[in-house]
Amino acid sequence: MGRRRQNVTIKHVAADAGVSLQTVSRVINNEPNVRPAMKVRVQESIDKLGYVPSIAAQRMSGSRSYLILAINDRDRTIADWQERQGSDWVGQMLLGGMLKCAEHGYRMIFELVDTHSDHVERELSAAIAALQPDGIILTPPHSENTQITRLLAERNIPFARIGSILPGPGIAMTMGDEGSARMATEYLIQLGHKRIGFVAGAREYSLSEWRVQGWQRAMSDAGLDVDGLLIQGDFSYESGEQAAASLLDMPQPPTAIIASNDQMALAVLDVAAARGIDVPNALSLISFDNSPVARFATPQLTAINQPIAATFAKAVELLITGGLDPVPQEPVIVAGELIERSSTAPPGSNDSH
Repeated sequence: MGRRRQNVTIKHVAADAGVSLQTVSRVINNEPNVRPAMKVRVQESIDKLGYVPSIAAQRMSGSRSYLILAINDRDRTIADWQERQGSDWVGQMLLGGMLKCAEHGYRMIFELVDTHSDHVERELSAAIAALQPDGIILTPPHSENTQITRLLAERNIPFARIGSILPGPGIAMTMGDEGSARMATEYLIQLGHKRIGFVAGAREYSLSEWRVQGWQRAMSDAGLDVDGLLIQGDFSYESGEQAAASLLDMPQPPTAIIASNDQMALAVLDVAAARGIDVPNALSLISFDNSPVARFATPQLTAINQPIAATFAKAVELLITGGLDPVPQEPVIVAGELIERSSTAPPGSNDSH
């Protein structure tokens, strides 16, 4: 009577093929430097015995699990999915991370964790125990949660902190937020704008402050006033509406506005339309993120393209090669770019019509 498939282990495959456990594991994990004839031999035994590799079996080659774990904030991720407003942060994150993992014979697993929970350590510990990842990628605000970073450091798990430049363990990475905000502001200044409003993102994210700093410095370098032109938002559409109203109600309203994400930019666009303010002829608008909604807005939004996929690909690469190359001591910057579309123009462009 044949052995039941679920009872077949890596040991049975090794015995049948007449090779070591490590050789079988290397074949399963598609590692380099395995002779083609050996791969065929092991694969024949796998097929004959009906063996199904498990995560545990894939760890037999040593301490590696060939898994990279990406952790995102639960509440914000679920809210984005439910609102269906076109945010593609998670899609870009997975695309960049998974493709780079595949190049190295790794896999990426995605987990949602509530960064504000009292149980964050227990939640994360459970995921680590179940998956035994070779590396972890933290996104904001997890990347600046000292409970999380301390736990990973204590367990000697390599990790990357996206959106964090705080000193401490892990690989600090940014998408060049300050430089991107400066780039957007300088672009508007070159068009001739002098009063440029800025809608900031949620305070719990350091990148929100970096973007404000980029705008302030570009304005200062150009000798332009920023008094009253900074409005605090929280990345939500509603906060964008309130910010737009505050800016456009000013005695001398701005001729251009930079919003710290696409949702707030859409809100500015809608408030302007409701007031009969033409974009871009009477008001120029630049957004951050460049998610799909930026292209489907009317007019299409000029936007800072956040290199999410490229940043995750870089994080995966740094984690996988961490044992071979020294960990970067300075924050790793993957810079964004400005995508010019139809929502920006020189101030008073409609005067010529």
